[in-house]
Amino acid sequence: MAAKNNENLMGAAAYLLGFVTGIILLLVEKESKFVRFHAMQSTVLFGGIFILNLALGFIPILGWLLGLLLSLGSFILWILCMWKAFQGEMYKVPKIGDIAEAQLAKMK
Repeated sequence: MAAKNNENLMGAAAYLLGFVTGIILLLVEKESKFVRFHAMQSTVLFGGIFILNLALGFIPILGWLLGLLLSLGSFILWILCMWKAFQGEMYKVPKIGDIAEAQLAKMK
């Protein structure tokens, strides 16, 4: 039971600092498929959002407004993903979860 709770906590921690904690957990965790999935999903999701937000920053006014909306949406996704992982759910963000699973399969 304690191992499962620890796994849930580690899954939620994969989202804590976005793609940074995702990458760290991918490098450190070798056993838990649950933690590795959430770490990869965090890396793909928030890495992509980071790059998109960076690109939007170069577009005056409209890009900045879209960047604000993207930031709000990513904050909501961040909370949702952490909560689902903490509850022990293998929640897949549409499209991103499939990409994360495919990347994990390539790493084996």
